[in-house]
This record gives sequence, C-alpha cells and structure tokens, in this order.
Amino acid sequence: MQRSRMDLSIFATPEAWISLVTLIFLEIVLGVDNLVFIAITTDRLPHGKQHIGRILGLVGAFFGRAAFLCFASFLVHLATPLFTIDLGFYTHGVSVRDLVLFCGGAYLIYKGIDEVRDMLALTELKAEHSEEHKDARLISLPQAVGTIVVMDLVFSIDSVITAVGLANHLIIMVIAVLFAIVLMIVFIDFISDFINSHPEMKILALTFITVIGILLVLDGLGINSGFEVFDMHAEKLMVYFAMVFAFVLELIQMSYNRRVADFRIERPKEDDAS
Repeated sequence: MQRSRMDLSIFATPEAWISLVTLIFLEIVLGVDNLVFIAITTDRLPHGKQHIGRILGLVGAFFGRAAFLCFASFLVHLATPLFTIDLGFYTHGVSVRDLVLFCGGAYLIYKGIDEVRDMLALTELKAEHSEEHKDARLISLPQAVGTIVVMDLVFSIDSVITAVGLANHLIIMVIAVLFAIVLMIVFIDFISDFINSHPEMKILALTFITVIGILLVLDGLGINSGFEVFDMHAEKLMVYFAMVFAFVLELIQMSYNRRVADFRIERPKEDDAS
C-alpha cells in the first residue's frame, strides 16, 4: 500500500473523490448501530452528564479510528488466521478480527438482554423514587466513555479494513471518519433523547443491539451468507431493513395513539360547548 502524505493535490483526481464519497457513505451506514449503543449507554449517566458523555465518546471514537487507520499495514494482518479450529463438520481459521467480533458481539448480547431485564424490572422508574436503585443503575462518565470508544472499534473494525482497501491515502480515510463523527455529534442528542423517552423505541433499539451482537458472534465464528452489498454482509443489511421497517411502524402507531388521545380530550369540550 502506498504510504500517504498529507498531499491535498490528490483531490484533483476523480478517483479520490469517489473513494471519499464511498467511505463517507459506509461510515454513516455502519454508524447506525454505534449511535443506538451510545444512546443506550449514556442513558445510565446522570442527566447532566449525558450530553458530555456522548460528545466525549464520539471524540474518543474518532481518535480511536484515526489511530487504527494510521497503522494500515497492521490492519491487513488482522484477518490473518492465528490458529485453526477443525471439528470435521466445522473448520475455521481464527484471526484477531474474529476474536474482536466474537467478544464484542457477546458483550452486545449481554448488554441488550440486561437492559431489557432492567426495563421489565422497572429499574428506571424505581430509581426515580429510591436512591438505592438510582445508585445501582447509574454508571460513571469515564466508564461510559471508555465503553463507547471500545465498542466503536468493534463496530468499525470491518469498515476500517474496508477503508484501507478502498483508499490508498490516509487523508481520505481520516476525512471520511471525521465527517461521519461530526454528523453523529449533530444528531446524537436528538436520537438518544427520542429513544430513551419512548419505551417502545428503546425496546426496539435493545432488540437491534442484541441482534447485531448475534451477527457479530456468528461473523467471528466465520458463519455468514457470503453475500455482500456495499461491503456489508447481506444478513446485516436485512437486519437494518427490518429494524427501519419496525421503527416506521412504531412511529405510525405513536402518531395514531397521540391523535386518538387528542380526539378524546377535544371531544368532551365540543360536547359541552354544544
């Protein structure tokens, strides 16, 4: 791979712009699960620290990805098998990438199930009326930021490896990551507040996180469809589509419920006036 210099003259070529636009698109699409995870994680921070936790987490994620990209030659070897598992019916060469995906996916499964369990146990409601439950539910700012940064590296490992394959210049890769992170910073508060203020959406988000975790574990085990679209496995795109469909249905249901509630409030007033 050509070692990159911060030479802006590369943007005089159409290939550089095509690489940049492609990488920005990939970073944004692959950042969806990261945004959902950040929303769920920072919800456990004290209310006054949630915004700064999201910003610090995303800034840390940028520097983590940038550091990843700076070691491009190292990234190529992440997919090199360290050892092979051969059970006869199942053979797979396990690489650093596989181990990262497996461990990260296992954590997401645990996180999703644990958060759903807390919701069913009404932990958040109990925390509003009990200091004991409040202390048990909250996490520290460094803990939240550290978790976000580490999980961002798990989420982005494939996109970073893809970026190294698509672009020969470090500056193109860094600009794409920076653009995606800035976009996340702009929308993270709105997305987080929306998810955490609507229990139905939060449950959908937790389901999404859990399913993504399962896909990461399977990918770490070398189990996937083998079909890729936009450098993503087809099954992951199917999960994205299913979750978008579910979110849209939930938005329609929420709009309907709100209209019904408004109608029931206004109807008695009209009856009294008549």
